[in-house]
Amino acid sequence: MGFLARILAPVEFSDRCVAAVRYARLLAGHFQSELVLLHVMPPPPPEMGADAVRQQTARLERQLNQFLAEELAGISLQRVLLQGDAAAKIVAYAHEQQADLVLMPTHGFGPFRRFILGSNTAKVLHDADCPVWTGAHMEEMPPGPAAAIANILCAVDLGPQSARTLGWAMELQKRFNACLTLLHATLAIPAMARGSEANWNVVVRSAAQKELELLRTEAGAEADLIVEAGEPAQVITAAASRLDADVVVIGRGSAAGAWGRLRTNAYAVIRQAPCPVVSV
Repeated sequence: MGFLARILAPVEFSDRCVAAVRYARLLAGHFQSELVLLHVMPPPPPEMGADAVRQQTARLERQLNQFLAEELAGISLQRVLLQGDAAAKIVAYAHEQQADLVLMPTHGFGPFRRFILGSNTAKVLHDADCPVWTGAHMEEMPPGPAAAIANILCAVDLGPQSARTLGWAMELQKRFNACLTLLHATLAIPAMARGSEANWNVVVRSAAQKELELLRTEAGAEADLIVEAGEPAQVITAAASRLDADVVVIGRGSAAGAWGRLRTNAYAVIRQAPCPVVSV
C-alpha cells in the first residue's frame, strides 16, 4: 500500500469537523487515499427504550451518509457508525483497519486555542499507533486540487523516534516537492558565573548541531538545519511562523506510562502552532 493509503477522519458534525473533513478530502485526492468518516455515538442511557435507540441510530446513519455528500463524491470513501467511548473507538478502529493517518481538529479558536485541546483529540494523540494530523487552521485551507504544502518543519528531540519522525516528513516532502527544515531546540543554560553560561550554550549547541547533521546524513534528507536554545514549544512555533510552514511534523515517542506516546511538549506545540501539526 502507498503512503497515506487510508485516512481516518472522525466526525461529530461541527463546523470544525466540516473544515477538517474538507482538508482530509484534499489530502485523500492528492494521495489517492481511501477516506473513512467515522462517527461514534455515545452509549444510550439505560432509560432509553429499544425503539428510541433504533430511531436515534437511524437518524445518525442518515446524517453521516448525507454529510458533505456532494463534496466527497469521486473519492474512495467509507462511512462508519460505531457506539461507545469516542476516543477509544477511534484508536481501536485506526489500529484494526491499519489507518495510515488520523486527521481531526483541535478544540478552540482565537485566543483560547493555545490553552485548549479537546479531550477526545488528546486521548487519540496519547494512544493512537499511527500519525495524527491536528490543527485549528484547516478551515483556512484555500480550495484547490490538492492541499498546498510548500514548507515543512520537522522538529526532533534527537531521541530514538527522531529517525522515524524525519522519515515521515521526508515522505511528505517528496510527495509535494516541498522545502524541508529540520529543527532541534536545546535547553538554554541559566546564568552562573560570568560568561560561563555562554560557553556552555556554545558547547550544547555545537553537540546538537553535529547530532542533527548526522541524522540528516543517515536519512539522506535534503533539509536546512536549525538549532536554537529555548523552551521547545516556543522555539518550534516561532520557527514555524518565521518559515511560513504549512505543516509541522513532531515525534510522540513510544514510552508507556502517564504520557503514553505523547511527549510533554507536544500538547503545547499542537495548541500554539500557526499551522497543522502531524504527531508521528
